[in-house]
Amino acid sequence: MYKIDFNRPISVYFVGIGGISMSGLAELLIAKGFKVSGSDMQESPLTEALRAKGAIICCPQKKENIKDGIDLAVYTAAIREDNPELMEIHGRNIPTLSRSELLGQVMDNYSDSLAVAGTHGKTTTTGMLSHILLSASLDPTISIGGILPSIQGNFRVGKSPCFLTEACEYKNSFLDFRPKVGVILNVEADHLDFFKDIDDIRRSFRRFAENIRAAGTLIIHNNITGYPELTDGLPCRVVHFGLDDTASYHAENISYDNGLPRFDLYNGDKLLGQLELHVPGGHNIENAIAAAAAADAMGIDTAHILEGLGSFKGTGRRFEHKGQWNGIDIIDDYAHHPTEIKATLEAARKSAKGKIWCVFQPHTYSRTKALLDNFADALKSADEVIVADIYAAREKDPGDIHSRDLKDAIIEKGGHAHYFPSFKEIIIFLSEQCIHGDMLITMGAGDIYKVGDELLSL
Repeated sequence: MYKIDFNRPISVYFVGIGGISMSGLAELLIAKGFKVSGSDMQESPLTEALRAKGAIICCPQKKENIKDGIDLAVYTAAIREDNPELMEIHGRNIPTLSRSELLGQVMDNYSDSLAVAGTHGKTTTTGMLSHILLSASLDPTISIGGILPSIQGNFRVGKSPCFLTEACEYKNSFLDFRPKVGVILNVEADHLDFFKDIDDIRRSFRRFAENIRAAGTLIIHNNITGYPELTDGLPCRVVHFGLDDTASYHAENISYDNGLPRFDLYNGDKLLGQLELHVPGGHNIENAIAAAAAADAMGIDTAHILEGLGSFKGTGRRFEHKGQWNGIDIIDDYAHHPTEIKATLEAARKSAKGKIWCVFQPHTYSRTKALLDNFADALKSADEVIVADIYAAREKDPGDIHSRDLKDAIIEKGGHAHYFPSFKEIIIFLSEQCIHGDMLITMGAGDIYKVGDELLSL
């Protein structure tokens, strides 16, 4: 594997530079004096921000973008081997690193590194930890999979030994990381276009845990099925968190005020303090407890932990209130896994005054097919569901799964669902059916947020 020397800046080309993590790594290398260029399929606010910092960016991707003078190329897990730029890079024998390999090498330069893993909740928990680290004035470097208002983006370049990142399991990307503190929030079936089954996923998370430094700490949820298989025999310290006192770090006296949780935070029998979160839902209590446990493992003072968690108000596309349209609250949420959908709708139910309308865009054909029944179970709790066409992302349509299948499954389970093949038809339907006091949630990891944006512009 190519080893990058961060003290000797070179010319680096990013294939897929507009990705949420790739753009952050590009920003970091620019800050360290590297010459950065790259490409993406289309322009975005992230590519424009990188241009403003000096990056040279081409859109769309084509082999002619690869020119002389590139010392290293970096690519994402989503880039296929037949990508014209990647083929040209290989043809020119330009050294390559995957995004995760580069991120792992970056992390190795920081003595105090934290990595947050899990099937869901990574971005929110990383955001919470970011606020704690900033509250403690640790001047961290942060890589997060969403827009965090407090750092005005998805990446922050600090000057201390502290580095915080999300750790995604897709294609075993997080196995390139060797953190001091690792967090495992949950382990569920997902990315079944890569993993064989849940056992394959569990083996991957076990290997992630084994990569935590021997003098470090694993923070893990105590209700993960068979979690001893993930923790037994690890050289690092293992700390459990959860909602009840069977876990070391836990919550007591939980209550809600307009959907926002209040609770007492404990470590064993010790009360660390009272917390009132500014993000809704019981799942965010668990995220906050995990963040507190990780921060405590880093030796951060309890006052800073409480202050950081109390100041966190969410990240972009995580139950993000976009505005009101005709008295209807429009929320946007990135949920694209059944467990995430269930948690988001439960949080919505605690604060909604009228009907909950969920406009759901399934993400990838493989996930939709593999988890169809689970999706239907989760979505049926909304009062009305509008299913958009499947967002293909990295996949091609296999012809054996369609959004109409999900719509039918929701109805079969007693829910109310509709399917429309275009955003325009969805918007017309919503404008005719939603009434004052309802809540409208656009949900999914694709571009479904555009429906809410369009309604707000009417």
